[in-house]
Amino acid sequence: MHLCGVLMVLFMALSTACGLNCYSCLASDSASCTQTSTCSFPLDRCFTININGLLTKGCQTHYACVPGMTCCEGNLCNSAITTGSSVVLLLVSSAIITLFF
Repeated sequence: MHLCGVLMVLFMALSTACGLNCYSCLASDSASCTQTSTCSFPLDRCFTININGLLTKGCQTHYACVPGMTCCEGNLCNSAITTGSSVVLLLVSSAIITLFF
């Protein structure tokens, strides 16, 4: 049972060591925002902000996240739709919790 916890922590540590990926764009609608970028240090959050109908997405530090700006921590978390890898990770973690706890 402890092995699963160790493996989960190891997986999370390795995935964050490779750098955060965020959607990055300046567009009028979320569906046209498909370009991604890898955030460099110290940028540790993805952000989305909509000002007067102009949608901006990219990388940001947690210190610069202000009200009106949506900030999140996971890879490609600033998408309007759920990404495939997020769904798979959610299903796998749910299965592990169900089987072992």
